[in-house]
Amino acid sequence: MFVQELAPLGSLGWSALVAVLPLAAVLVLLGVVRMKAHWAALIGLAVALVAGIAVFGMPVGQAISGAFSGAAFGLWPIMWIVVNALWIYRLTVRTGHFDVLRRSFANVSDDQRIQALIVAFCFGALMEALAGFGAPVAISAVMLVALGFSPVKAAVVALVANTAPVAFGAMGTPVVTLAQVTGLPLDQVSSIVGRQTPLLALFVPLLLVVIVDGKRGLKETWLPALVCGIAFGVVQFAVSNFVSAQLADIGAALAGAAALVLVVGVRRRGESTDERRDVIKAYVPYALIIVIFSLAQVPPIKKLLDQATWKFHWPFLNIAAPNGKPVSGNSFTFTLLSTGGTLVLIAGVLTAVVLGVSRKDTAREWLATIKELRFAILTVMGVLALAYVMNLSGQTATIGNLIAGAGAALAFFSPVLGWLGVAVSGSDTSANALFGALQVTAATKTGLPADLLAAANSSGGVLGKMISPQNLTIACVAASLPGEEGMLLRKVLPWSIGLLLLMCLIVAGQASPVLSWMLP
Repeated sequence: MFVQELAPLGSLGWSALVAVLPLAAVLVLLGVVRMKAHWAALIGLAVALVAGIAVFGMPVGQAISGAFSGAAFGLWPIMWIVVNALWIYRLTVRTGHFDVLRRSFANVSDDQRIQALIVAFCFGALMEALAGFGAPVAISAVMLVALGFSPVKAAVVALVANTAPVAFGAMGTPVVTLAQVTGLPLDQVSSIVGRQTPLLALFVPLLLVVIVDGKRGLKETWLPALVCGIAFGVVQFAVSNFVSAQLADIGAALAGAAALVLVVGVRRRGESTDERRDVIKAYVPYALIIVIFSLAQVPPIKKLLDQATWKFHWPFLNIAAPNGKPVSGNSFTFTLLSTGGTLVLIAGVLTAVVLGVSRKDTAREWLATIKELRFAILTVMGVLALAYVMNLSGQTATIGNLIAGAGAALAFFSPVLGWLGVAVSGSDTSANALFGALQVTAATKTGLPADLLAAANSSGGVLGKMISPQNLTIACVAASLPGEEGMLLRKVLPWSIGLLLLMCLIVAGQASPVLSWMLP
């Protein structure tokens, strides 16, 4: 058994400096050297393996096995859902129904600033609620390009918009995971996250109109942006606190869209050239996704789908945390039917039937999607392999413990842990699994509310989504910007850090008498 050591160099600070090298290598290679993302991910993985083996003492065989475990997780379920989501898009393009959908959105407003809110913020939030794992960025970026956005602007808007809904994305998976790893009640965790991320929703629509049209955009469209953000935030707060964490983003996305249409819908209502039947068909794929994911949450159906789940010990892994307890990463869970990618696949098959796509063409489009995403798949597998090596070798825990040593200032810095975790893994769920329990332990040591810091991990994590290598790659693929991940990183990094600072101030305020009244 390999037992993780938090300070293999005798100093937690020096050990953390080594531990952060893999992540720093990826970010520098992307943002400074402008290397292609799949090579940056593989080099970062190599750095993580060297640090894990040479400094943290992880056995070579276990380090390599851990990397393969992470790569497998990157392939299933993460890229499984992205592939199938983009496949549905390709089907709608092939039949011409994507153009119908685009014209339908354009009929609400021909103003690109409003279109950014409808597509990236509202529709993207709905996709995040149902699928997550990169699908919202991919679909939103593609739709924005089709509406006439430049590829770069489309990618940046899609990435920045994918923030406020992330904590409750994929049917609440991140907060559900957070509750599981911390032992805190789900309602309690959901309630506090639902009093943090809705505040982001007030600012993100305003940022989007600035990205699209600068100061003029803010001056001319601040009202619909603010109304959209308020409607989204209020409903996300209400549903997460009083209804269900799993439904928070669905309600918020629909409320934001409805509020936006009420404000701008009277401005332009030209006669549609599309038949009503075609318009209905254009919306069918997304309606199918909503219905299928909703049915999958019905307890008897969910129980039936969950039976096709296999949890097994990953070969050659035998790792214990510093306290001597085996880590969860020793095992791997393969979920065949209830995973989001399979549900999207079912929706895709039904979409092909409704849109009249032949079986041969349906299969051809699926294989073409695989080919189109081949480098993105390699990148995501490399990044997740890197994350698993960092986690299993103890590098992640070392970084976390250093930050947790901030004492009374921990409330301010706790969102940074989640941000770091998502920047590495691309997943708020993974970041909560990595750092959720650590946040609770650190809170107990410093006398801060454990549920507040646990929630801050998830709320801060959503802001790392836009700079994660896998999301950057997905945005590049969707917007036809091959190899431009570094350029996108430089454009979105200031927004990510700025919003992170805002979240840090919110959490610090909630930990003090200034904003403590916000907590349940």
